[in-house]
Amino acid sequence: MKRFLQHALLFVIAIAVIVADQISKAYIRAALAPFGMVAPIPALRDYFTLINTTNTGAAFGMFKAAGGIFTVIAIVVAVAIVLYYRQIPDGHYLIRAALGLQLGGALGNLIDRLRFGTVTDFIFFHWRGAVNAPIFNLADLSITCGVILLALLMWRDSAGEQAAKQTAVLDPAPAPNAHE
Repeated sequence: MKRFLQHALLFVIAIAVIVADQISKAYIRAALAPFGMVAPIPALRDYFTLINTTNTGAAFGMFKAAGGIFTVIAIVVAVAIVLYYRQIPDGHYLIRAALGLQLGGALGNLIDRLRFGTVTDFIFFHWRGAVNAPIFNLADLSITCGVILLALLMWRDSAGEQAAKQTAVLDPAPAPNAHE
C-alpha cells in the first residue's frame, strides 16, 4: 500500500493543483471583466491586486509571441514527467511532490490553452512605479515552486555526493587483507 501511495503522489498533487487552478481562473473570469481589477486586501492595494488578464506566452507573461509552441511543450513536458516519475526510487517523496507540482501546473495552463486559446492570469504583486511586473496564476506558481524544489533537492544531493567524495579522498578505506 505504501508503494502505491508514493506512486499515486504525482497524480494526487497534480489533480489538486489543476482543480485549484481551474476554480480560481473560473472565478476571476466570472467576477471581473477583462482587465478588471480588485484589491482583495484593501490595505495592500498598492502591492497586491487581482486582475483579469490573458496570456498567450509562458509563465509570468514571458514569450508572448510564441503562444502555439507552448501547447506542444506542455504536452511533451507532461509525458516526460510521467515517464521519468516511474524511474524515481522508492522513498523520494519530495522529488515526487516537485514533479506533481510541475505536472499540475503544466496541465492547468494547457487546459486554458485548449479551451480558450490563452491562459488566464490574475495574481499581480506590484508597487508604485513598477513597470512590467509579472501577472501570473496558480499553475505558474505551482510550476515555479516545483522547479525550485527540484533544483534545491538536486543541489542538496550534489553537495552530499561531493562531501562523500571529499571524505573518500581524505580518508581512503584500507586495502583488504588477502589473509583474512
